[in-house]
Amino acid sequence: KMSPAKQEALLEAYFGEEGIGYNIIRTSIHSCDFGLGSHTYIEEGDSALATFSIAPDTVKRIPMIKRAAEMVGEDLVFYASPWSPPAFMKTNQNMLYGGSLLPEFYGAWAQYFVKFIEAYEAQGLPVWGVTIQNEPMAVQRWESCIYTAEQERDFLKFHLGPAMEAAGFGDKNIVVWDHNRDL
Repeated sequence: KMSPAKQEALLEAYFGEEGIGYNIIRTSIHSCDFGLGSHTYIEEGDSALATFSIAPDTVKRIPMIKRAAEMVGEDLVFYASPWSPPAFMKTNQNMLYGGSLLPEFYGAWAQYFVKFIEAYEAQGLPVWGVTIQNEPMAVQRWESCIYTAEQERDFLKFHLGPAMEAAGFGDKNIVVWDHNRDL
């Protein structure tokens, strides 16, 4: 709801030559705790990802990221993190309150990352990489998902890494243990 002038001033303060000069942009893969509500890029139960669409992001998020990226230029490091898989893919059947990714959805969830990268790059935003999970040990009342170190390893080794390699994204970075400092 910020006016265009205030949006531009904010972006200039963070990414402009006269501002702080940040060159790193991190966004969420679908919704997260600082969004207006929970949503995913697929319809509930669509493990084939046939309904995948980043359409909600094209209204405000992507234009804002593009403007920041223009200010940064070629030094941009743009990456993304999920706060939670879709509810049907989790042990608690809820995007909120922790829960874990069900093993039978590891492959579909890996393909979700691939589709995200494809969709954002089709919007002209080169993706530097992804993290497997925002705060993988934090059970929150907002979007969250628990991973042990072994679960992250296995998801990366047997699913996400091979899926990204097969899609031609072997040059993308994958960050593990994207957690805060409270451990």
